[in-house]
Amino acid sequence: MAVTAKLVKELREKTGAGMMDCKKALVETDGDIDKAIDVLREKGLSKAAKKADRIAAEGLVRIAFSEDRSRAAVVEVNSETDFVAKNPEFIEFVEKLAAMALNAENDSMESFMELPYDNEGTVKEALTAKISKIGENMNIRRLKLVSTDGFIETYIHLGGKIGVLLNVSGEATPENVEKAKGVA
Repeated sequence: MAVTAKLVKELREKTGAGMMDCKKALVETDGDIDKAIDVLREKGLSKAAKKADRIAAEGLVRIAFSEDRSRAAVVEVNSETDFVAKNPEFIEFVEKLAAMALNAENDSMESFMELPYDNEGTVKEALTAKISKIGENMNIRRLKLVSTDGFIETYIHLGGKIGVLLNVSGEATPENVEKAKGVA
C-alpha cells in the first residue's frame, strides 16, 4: 500500500510522533496504522532506554490540593534542559501528574507509576512516550501526599523549581490563609 501524506498526518495526530518517524513506521508496516503505532511505541521504548543514563537535573514542581485544602500533593518531574521544563506539553504533563497524585491512595512511587494515564497506558508508559516525543531524558523524581485536620498552604518558588507545602493548624479563614501564604 502506498504511504500518503494523509496517512502520515493521521498517524502523527494519533501518536504525536515526528513526521519522518511516522512515514518510516508506515512504510515498514505497508500502511497499516495500528501496526505503525506499535512500531512507534517500540522505537519509543528504545529511544527512552538510550536516554536513561543522561542527567535530568532541570524540571518542574507542581502542586494540587483539594477544594477544602485538607489534602495536597506535590510532584517533581525532571528533564535535561530548562527549555523542556518551559514546554507547554511538559507543563501540562506535570500538572496532570500532580492532580493524579492528589487522588492516589498513597505516595508510593512504584504504585504511582502503575496508575492509568488517559489512554496512554500507565504513568510509566506515558512518561516513556513523552521522552520519545520530546527527545530528552525525563523522570518523575519524587512525589509527596499530605493531609491535615487544619489546612494546607502552598507556594512555588523560582518559576517552578521549588515547591512548598505548609501544614497549618486551625481554620482556613482569609486572615489565616494570608499569614500562611507569607510563611510559605
